[in-house]
Amino acid sequence: MLNDTIIDLLRQMLWVSLLLSGPVLLTALAVGLVIGLLQAVTSIQEQTLTFVPKIVALALVLALLGGWMLRYLVTYSTELLGNLPKFGAM
Repeated sequence: MLNDTIIDLLRQMLWVSLLLSGPVLLTALAVGLVIGLLQAVTSIQEQTLTFVPKIVALALVLALLGGWMLRYLVTYSTELLGNLPKFGAM
């Protein structure tokens, strides 16, 4: 029973981590890929050219999805901490 609970908690933790980091990482990947393709086509190899669009895109994603991410994390944390006495009884 204890092993099942621990495995379920770890599964939930990994799912929440993937769900919350996914939009940010996918945005950074997509912007980096587009800028990389543009750099390859135009032969401009400026390092700062990739930095600014990524920061702007990530700020936009966090502005749009930040509230949802925070609510989801608070809900998960509340559920986890609320069930803490149940986990301690095992």
